[in-house]
Amino acid sequence: MPRPVIFGHATRLIGQGIRYASKFRGGGSAFPGLFMERLDPGFVERELSALPRGVVVVSGTNGKTTTTKMAVQLLESQGLKVFTNRTGSNFVRGVAAALLGEMNLKGELDADIAVLELDEAHAVHFVKMVQPKYSLLLNVMRDQLDRFGEIDTTRKMLTQVARATTGTVVLNREDPRIRRISQDVEDGTEVAYYGLSEGLRSRFPSDDEMRDNRTPQQAENLPEASVALTSFEGTRTHLMIGDREVTTDINLYGIYNIYNAAGALALTLEIMGEDADEAALLAELSKVTPAFGRGESVRVGDRSLQLLLVKNPAGFRLSLASATGKDYATMITINDEYADGRDVSWLWDVDFESLQHGGVDVVSGTRAYDMALRLEHDDVPVRAVNTDLPSALDEFVRGSGDKPMRVFCTYTSMLALRRELAKTTEVADIG
Repeated sequence: MPRPVIFGHATRLIGQGIRYASKFRGGGSAFPGLFMERLDPGFVERELSALPRGVVVVSGTNGKTTTTKMAVQLLESQGLKVFTNRTGSNFVRGVAAALLGEMNLKGELDADIAVLELDEAHAVHFVKMVQPKYSLLLNVMRDQLDRFGEIDTTRKMLTQVARATTGTVVLNREDPRIRRISQDVEDGTEVAYYGLSEGLRSRFPSDDEMRDNRTPQQAENLPEASVALTSFEGTRTHLMIGDREVTTDINLYGIYNIYNAAGALALTLEIMGEDADEAALLAELSKVTPAFGRGESVRVGDRSLQLLLVKNPAGFRLSLASATGKDYATMITINDEYADGRDVSWLWDVDFESLQHGGVDVVSGTRAYDMALRLEHDDVPVRAVNTDLPSALDEFVRGSGDKPMRVFCTYTSMLALRRELAKTTEVADIG
């Protein structure tokens, strides 16, 4: 039996009150969403189904947060009002909490379209409630296998997202598991691709290519990409849109973020169609800044400190490849809480030899000694191991000389580092 409207209003107002109180206390951003899930389970479906431009789902193992941020900014550059789960809480309850934060007291959401970052497993649950009009599927990597099982299980989850999509599915052409999802979409749903030039494929290996040293597939075997990354020098980036080359600057740390920009651009072009303002899109790409913890840079005195989230071998390797150990003072913090993945054996699939010359200044986190042992096996010098994160951060900053600083960190250690840094410098609010 449907809930009385007045009950729904009351529940929403209570949820908004909890949301405000949680934010005022400095945390617990998903708790108001959990409250709404239990007391008004139709809340998310009801609100998002009313959006005139529909819902976009961004999912995959790596790059969801930054790619979602890029897609939001690109759509806003086209004049659309976009709702998104900005805190990076990518479960359904996180979407509910974000809705509570964006709605006014009358329960009105001022948005044309929703662009949502969703965890692979929770995306399956979400699309049963709300069918996305568009989806962007990034990659399948071996990530937190103690949570999701084998890699093909993750592919099956993303396939369910694609099958629920009613408009267009945008796929990463270079990931064979993602590319094959095109065979499973429903009749009437369009498929588009983003990809790489042949000369760049070796720099962005798929999971199988990385693990088995396979040669990347040749261009003639692959479908045409609506947007393809062709080359980049520093921040200067060259892309093919159809048969035309365009150039822009992308000021994000990590070559994988440059590739994700091609995905965000391909998605936006599908949504906007003939109304797309290409010049505005390219200009906006140059303005995108990193999402929190994804190459986010904060000022510590007169130096910069970058936070680099690492979750799996592929992401860690690509982060390491973005700059040499000589260029930065380096800290690594590894936790094994549920949100990180309890099994840290994946660290043994990462090649740390690029750190041999510069070394690692400090290793910290609950699994600091596991990380230090792994570095020792690759002959990487470690100057200090300190499991207490606050004092380890202080030791790192004081002992890193005049170099810019970078910290490779798992999810919960990244949150803890942000809290510590916020005590002495400006750190962006994440809700």
